[in-house]
Amino acid sequence: MFGSIKEILDKCESEGREFWRVILEDDMSDRNVDENESAQKMRELWDAMYQAAKGYDGSIKSASGLSGGDGKKMEEYIKTHECLCGEFMGKVITEALKMGESNACMKRIVAAPTAGACGVMPAILVPYYERMISQNINVEDNAEQKDKDTKAKKEADEKIIKALYVAAGIGEVIARRASISGARGGCQAEIGSASAMAAGALTYLQGGNEQQIADSVAMALKNLLGLVCDPVAGLVEVPCVKRNVVGAVNAVSSSQMASAGIKSRIPVDEVIDAMAYVGDKMDESLKETGVGGLAGTVSGKEIAGRVL
Repeated sequence: MFGSIKEILDKCESEGREFWRVILEDDMSDRNVDENESAQKMRELWDAMYQAAKGYDGSIKSASGLSGGDGKKMEEYIKTHECLCGEFMGKVITEALKMGESNACMKRIVAAPTAGACGVMPAILVPYYERMISQNINVEDNAEQKDKDTKAKKEADEKIIKALYVAAGIGEVIARRASISGARGGCQAEIGSASAMAAGALTYLQGGNEQQIADSVAMALKNLLGLVCDPVAGLVEVPCVKRNVVGAVNAVSSSQMASAGIKSRIPVDEVIDAMAYVGDKMDESLKETGVGGLAGTVSGKEIAGRVL
């Protein structure tokens, strides 16, 4: 297990291995499994994440009535209007809303790294995966084309699995060095961590090197440093669902900056340490208690009185 991103980068350099491969081998050693067993577990997680995204139901509402249907609204909007941030980003926003709502509605999700931040990773990976497949699939209906389509899907699956290893390694370091718990570190520890994991995964998918992966993680965390956890009525709905959108969009922008060669002036491990420091300094009312921040507003209290 790694205690810093630098340890991972050093191992990548000294052994001539990619980020994902180092994390895969670490998992094999830690859990005493072979490569096939490790990869199969990651495939199961990806399948669960993808199926959860595809199983979204825009007609249902959460028990509180605070969540549900917004993912469907966003999906319809990008189909009928020009999305100013582009087709891919429109889908990112849509998927983040869908998964956040699915969590609030007690549907199946993958906590990556937490249930409250479950929408960030799939918001990046699902649209990217479908984009990879669509770029390689042809409408011709013949045996040769079907073989090509099957190959394209297999290659896309394997690429996503490798990206998930990248994300897992990042999440492991953040969890060990700081926290992924809103109750301990505020929402920066949940949405922030998920955003950093997604940024690193996307940078890998885009062909970024190990240092660019690290820089994307640092920038994603820096952008959300200090984000409080202030759930209205103590429920993981307001503002949590829409913060999944923020985390996903932030991941894309951070990844794109790193891919362009823009570096983080503060090394990634120092950023993680800063997040831990800020979390420790954060008032308890701003750490998942449902007391401070938005939960403490007049409207927040009125909602709490109504749904609890």
